[in-house]
Amino acid sequence: MRVPVSWLSEMVDLPAGITVEELDAAFIRLGLEVDAVHRPPVTTGPLVVGRVLEIEELTGFKKPIRYCQVDVGEDAPRGIVCGARNFAVGDLVVAALPGAVLPGDFAIAARTTYDHVSDGMICSVRELGIGEDHAGILVLGQDGYTPGTPAAGVLGLDDVVFDLEVTPDRGYAMSLRGIARDLAAALAVDWRDPAALTPPAWSGEPAWQVTVADPDRCDRFSMVALEGLDPTAPSPWAIRRRLAQCGVRSISLAVDVTNFVMLELGQPMHAFDRDRLTGPIEVRLARAGERLTTLDGVDRALTDDDLLIADGSGPIGLAGVMGGASTEIGDGTTSVLLEAAHWAPTGISRGVRRHKLPSEAAKRFERGTDPEVTVVALARAAALLAEHGGARVVGAPVDLDVRGPRPVIALDAARPGRIAGVAYPVSQVVDVLRAVGATVDADGAQLQVTPPSWRGDLTDPADLVEEVVRSVGLDEIPSVLPSAPPGRGLTERQRRRRSIGRALAEAGYVEAPSYPFLGTTVLDDLGIPAEDERRTLITLRNPLSEEAPALRTTLLPGLLGSLARNLARGQRDVALFEHGSVFPGGLTGTAPVPGVDARPDDATLAALLGAVPVQPWHVGVVLTGHREPRGWWGPGRPADWADAVQAARVVAAAAGVELTVRAGDLAPWHPGRCAELLVGEQVVGHAGELHPRVCAALELPARTCAMELDLDALPPAGVPVGPAISTFPPVRMDAALVVADGHPEALVRDALAAGAGELLEDVHLFDVYTGSSIPAGSRSLAYAFTFRAADRTLTTEEARAAFEAAVAAAASATGATLRA
Repeated sequence: MRVPVSWLSEMVDLPAGITVEELDAAFIRLGLEVDAVHRPPVTTGPLVVGRVLEIEELTGFKKPIRYCQVDVGEDAPRGIVCGARNFAVGDLVVAALPGAVLPGDFAIAARTTYDHVSDGMICSVRELGIGEDHAGILVLGQDGYTPGTPAAGVLGLDDVVFDLEVTPDRGYAMSLRGIARDLAAALAVDWRDPAALTPPAWSGEPAWQVTVADPDRCDRFSMVALEGLDPTAPSPWAIRRRLAQCGVRSISLAVDVTNFVMLELGQPMHAFDRDRLTGPIEVRLARAGERLTTLDGVDRALTDDDLLIADGSGPIGLAGVMGGASTEIGDGTTSVLLEAAHWAPTGISRGVRRHKLPSEAAKRFERGTDPEVTVVALARAAALLAEHGGARVVGAPVDLDVRGPRPVIALDAARPGRIAGVAYPVSQVVDVLRAVGATVDADGAQLQVTPPSWRGDLTDPADLVEEVVRSVGLDEIPSVLPSAPPGRGLTERQRRRRSIGRALAEAGYVEAPSYPFLGTTVLDDLGIPAEDERRTLITLRNPLSEEAPALRTTLLPGLLGSLARNLARGQRDVALFEHGSVFPGGLTGTAPVPGVDARPDDATLAALLGAVPVQPWHVGVVLTGHREPRGWWGPGRPADWADAVQAARVVAAAAGVELTVRAGDLAPWHPGRCAELLVGEQVVGHAGELHPRVCAALELPARTCAMELDLDALPPAGVPVGPAISTFPPVRMDAALVVADGHPEALVRDALAAGAGELLEDVHLFDVYTGSSIPAGSRSLAYAFTFRAADRTLTTEEARAAFEAAVAAAASATGATLRA
């Protein structure tokens, strides 16, 4: 909503000397965000109003040229050459005299052109920097200004326009009237309500028959008929200037007047050509098969939810949104029917979105307008059309009003203070609500508040609390940090989750949270079979997207989607992780939908809690490209399944548990490159390389790897115990064992540790080899042993005995043989 300060000052007694910055701060205190401040273009030198006295048509040139005598308030008129033809003798224009500098550093001087001396310039709005129209000269009319009057005030070149961002619940602020009321209260000054006028006592029969078939969506409908309008009468410059400042294009006198009153009072109106109407007017819902061509020239198919204004010929307007082309005001219109109504905001909002047809009128109706001003707005518009177009009202107005009484809201006067943390006296709360326009009956601290007609958003005590806090000033609320309640800090589960996140980040993974929703299509792409428990989904009643209506049962869809987006944006080496809740299905019932008018009873709360699914906390990683970058030091190393397994080990180490790895088979992983992750005998996750079909379906590089692990399945970490430090030297030995492929490496390592006994300090795998010297179906696993005694220096014989016992235990458990 654009607000010219000059227009605002006609309604509000602004304090003398108030600056633009102070007005800006006042708007912000009221909760009206200032999107921009438009300052006037810079013009210097003599710029005055002039009256055209004579026009001489010059001939013999390639284009029509006029030599005009213009009275600029001096002893003698000035001769000015002009090529425009949209003005006549007697018109008032804007003349830039020699010495003036227009926007764009355009200096004006007397010069000889077309064989005449042009002693200045007659200006268009574009040359003045107040619009884009340069098809003709700016004509101010024939009356209202004296030649020689400085034009800066006439043009608004000394005006400032605030562009305010109005929230959807503040429909009253879509008018100068509503903003003036708020600003006057904020500045503690007087204001004049432009709607405080008494409509004339029009007499006679109503000029048109009107019925409202759907009063629930139109509780007040008003019309007034006019005739004798001069179709050639131009809109006066004062109206055109206001419209231009507010970003509204001038069209014709009748349309400009309705737009002007809409900006002033907040009541949109529509002007019909009476001569194009057929029979009585009816406000009703559309019928099957009806169509309407709106003013933008689009033929629209209507639905049974569209509210229409119709006559005997059918639909003539989409109520509250846009009029129809069949009754549009034209160049020859002399008889006008003005309509002003109060529409239900929700119906207007649905129609705007259904037809993708936003309009200035709809912006106000879907936010809520003041039903009290429909007849006032008609009277204001009729007076302007009579003043500037010679129109006269015919008969009495139509005013169908079926509104009920305004609701009364009970409010404890101490409630705003309790919520804001500021002590508001009862008298201050009452004064603020009355300044808003409400009627307040006070019985001590118990208030009975009747909101004003223009505040349809005030329906609950919380709304009144917001008004009190906003009107007094949000900046009056002190910034006080709350006291930290006594407690023990983070829980063990919270500390574990944070430790895991830090560990993965330190390992080179980037956290990429995703929305916890998925659809069955992505499960198909992952190749998850129908009987898999991850196919049992919990579907939402109101999903954000119809393509993803269910809660996720695995983290992989979101992670792989993030991976694909990064690849599409040119990244090649990507490693992502996410940890969060998943939602396995299996619910036996659906959650009830409690009302908002009262607290749910115990049975409803129990049903709600019973419908909440279990939400285990998972962690997942995905990676592709190079795990170790290429450089002068070497060719780098591409990521493979072992990196996904190592990510699981990083998670387990951060969680303080021991992880076992063995071969597994689970979609979406490749059957031959999938590892089961175990704690004890419980499978807690999987890691490895994705199946080639999955990579193809998701358009991911071949051999993309992933890991997912259930953190809630990990047992609590034991109490950390510091390692025993021995001052005696270790004995290190290596062994390469030939083991059949069917035996997991973890089983071999466990057998070695068990056989070595208490002298073994550490054993770890450092090499895996397959080649011509290794039998088919087997592989060579090379282990490094560290032996040490806590109380003595080991002898070679003791270390050798422990080493041989370890190899023997591995041979017994897995058939391993010592490689020569």
